[in-house]
Amino acid sequence: MGFQKTEEPCFCFIYRTRQQIVDPSSRFKIPKLTSVFLFILLLFSPVFPAITAKKFRRDHHVFRPRKETNKMKLIEAHLKRINKPFIKSIQSPDGDTIDCVITHHQPAFDHPKLKGRKPLDPPERPNRHDRAENSSENYQLWSLSGESCPEGTIPIRRTSKQDILRANSISKFGRKIRPIRRDTSSYGHEHAVGYVSGNKYYGAKASINVWAPKVANRYEFSLSQMWVISGSFGNDLNTIEAGWQVSPELYGDNYPRFFTYWTTDAYQTTGCYNLLCSGFIQTNNRIAIGAAISPRSVYNGGQFDISLLIWKDPKHGNWWLEFGSGTLVGYWPASLFTHLQDHASMVQFGGEIVNSRALGSHTLTQMGSGHFSGQGFGKASYFRNMQVVDWGNNLIPLSNFKILADHPNCYDIRGGTNRVWGNYFYYGGPGKNPRCP
Repeated sequence: MGFQKTEEPCFCFIYRTRQQIVDPSSRFKIPKLTSVFLFILLLFSPVFPAITAKKFRRDHHVFRPRKETNKMKLIEAHLKRINKPFIKSIQSPDGDTIDCVITHHQPAFDHPKLKGRKPLDPPERPNRHDRAENSSENYQLWSLSGESCPEGTIPIRRTSKQDILRANSISKFGRKIRPIRRDTSSYGHEHAVGYVSGNKYYGAKASINVWAPKVANRYEFSLSQMWVISGSFGNDLNTIEAGWQVSPELYGDNYPRFFTYWTTDAYQTTGCYNLLCSGFIQTNNRIAIGAAISPRSVYNGGQFDISLLIWKDPKHGNWWLEFGSGTLVGYWPASLFTHLQDHASMVQFGGEIVNSRALGSHTLTQMGSGHFSGQGFGKASYFRNMQVVDWGNNLIPLSNFKILADHPNCYDIRGGTNRVWGNYFYYGGPGKNPRCP
């Protein structure tokens, strides 16, 4: 913040008084002693404010409130924990700094259950998995710099002090604090989703249309993702999540970013976004989790989607993540979870926003493209080629697929199936509108 020019009322008052003293037309005569006193004040008045201001600034710096000092120390300590030493850093066109960190130095291995371990070799992929769906590897802005991380390292988006300061507290940084449920709109979370339940699921796959929806304020977000869920929607909820999100609070901008999440206790004390805590083990040196996605879809123009696959390795039981055309990102160790050590009981696909009602009405935060599902291809956002993984490690079509929009006048959803897209749906909306006040 720049300095603002301030008035000096004391000087101006004295100047006017002196004019009165020397004005021969004045009938008012000031005593000699008073005029001398005023002259001395006039002589030194420009100096005193400067001395006082300088002293104030110095004193303010020295006597900073203890609470603020302790907070900054805690932030610096937290940054030291999550920003690991790197052998190379890359500047992304969007302002991110990507650090190339030695693979076995990544945050995952700070976890008590993972200390001393090294990443596992790639597992067997599910049967009937087509890796040729996406041909482009340049779907993150930082990779457009032409730089890359060397073998034996992973790219990690560097966390800044400003990133943490945007959160309500250090403990809340990088975490979903409130429970997120499929069947409720409590806590301001609103959804338009499709889901399957009632069987044992060992993974899921989908191609997700990427947009840059407008988010009304920094306390809200808009995302599109897959959830792999087990346990009840109580305190024992286990989830694995991946997709794209726009979150001004988490990232400081409005770019759609590739993200992951996990929790084993309904978002209470475990789990986090991306690599902001120990847990997810990254094995890839070309994908930066939390980095901006490029290109993005254009209304009534070119469409872009990303293919995501999450599946349980039949041999070791870990949950692996693939992004794009056969690129393994890494895995969530089975040891992190309780219910998901075995299988998932629900798989969910779709959009979610936060409605803070900051202005006393429904938020203007958009979901998907910001347009309702009825507008169709090129205008509404979509999920396509949705599948699940069965107990035999086979990708199979969805059965008993259901859709739900908990605020259909604000964000809606409509599904279908065809030979090219398999199971699909369009979803999204503008938020506040005449039918959604």
